[in-house]
Amino acid sequence: MRYFFLPSLVLTFFLLACSPTEKPAPTVTDAAQQKDSAAAQNASAPKADADTTAKLLKPSDLNETAPDSFVVKMATTKGDIRIEITRDWSPFGADRFYNLVRNGFFSDIALFRMVKGFVVQFGIHGKPILSEVWREATIQDDPVKMSNKRGTLTFATGGPNTRTTQLFINLADNERLDGMGFSPIGKIIEGMEILDALNFEYAESPHQGRIQSQGNAYLKQSFPRLDYIESITIE
Repeated sequence: MRYFFLPSLVLTFFLLACSPTEKPAPTVTDAAQQKDSAAAQNASAPKADADTTAKLLKPSDLNETAPDSFVVKMATTKGDIRIEITRDWSPFGADRFYNLVRNGFFSDIALFRMVKGFVVQFGIHGKPILSEVWREATIQDDPVKMSNKRGTLTFATGGPNTRTTQLFINLADNERLDGMGFSPIGKIIEGMEILDALNFEYAESPHQGRIQSQGNAYLKQSFPRLDYIESITIE
C-alpha cells in the first residue's frame, strides 16, 4: 500500500463520500440485485419500519433546524457511545444529522471503513432504495470552526458541497483534515473505549459501490464480523 508515502492524497481517498459524480454506476446485475433486495426488504418489514422508510424516501421534507446543542446515544454492537452535537460548529451539518437521527436513518448501519489510528466511517444505509435517494440529497459546506481532534464527529465529503449521510469519527488528532474542509459537528463525551474496541479486521475492504447497490446483504455475507450501529437516538 502506498498511503504511507502519500498521506494527503490518501486522507482524501479515505474520507470521500460517494457523490453523484464519484459513485460508480451499478452494473446491470447490481441494479437487478438492488431492485430484488429492496422488494424483499419492503415485503418483510414490520409496519413501523415501513413507516420509517417512507419518511426517509423524501429527503427534502426532513429539514428541521437542530437545537443549539443536543446529545445522542449511538448504540453499537460493542456498546453505547454518547456524542454531543454543537450546531454553531457546523450548522448545515448539525441540521442534517439531527434530521437523520430524528427520523430513524441510523438503524442497522454498518461501520464499514475502519482505519486504525485514523477514522471510523459510516452512513451508507443498509437498504439500497434509501441509499439511492440520499446520494443526491447534498448540503452546503460549513466553515471549519473546530479541529478534527480525536473523538470528533465529522461529515465525509466528495468535494465542495457534497455532504449527504456519511460521517466519520476521528480516532486521532487529524488536524490535517481542517484545511481540507472537513467541519466537525460534535464530539464523543462518553464511550471512546467502545470505539477503540470495534473490529478493525476489514479495514477499508468493503466496497462503497456494492454497499450502495446491494446494502447490508452484501456486507453481512462478505464481512460477517463487521460492527454495526444498531440505532442513534436523541437523549
